[in-house]
Amino acid sequence: MAAGPTSIDELVEELAAIEHERWAHWQQYMHSEAERQPDGSLLIPAALVERWERQIKTDYDQLPEDERESDREQVMKYLPLVQKFFTGEPS
Repeated sequence: MAAGPTSIDELVEELAAIEHERWAHWQQYMHSEAERQPDGSLLIPAALVERWERQIKTDYDQLPEDERESDREQVMKYLPLVQKFFTGEPS
């Protein structure tokens, strides 16, 4: 099993790589849901804007269970690396 990060700087770099993958996946999803305009811009459907604005304004503990589960799935992408850093043990 690969060794985990041994310094805060290494941890930050590895977490940043995970964050970039998460962001790229989100952007890919957003682009797939939007309508490309003739000038190359993207138009986000009103229903998605409404949903995302609701989520932005809602505290985590007030989200429906399926939306909280989606957030937990994102955290699980980071947790093994954080666990490895603090315990020195593989997840």
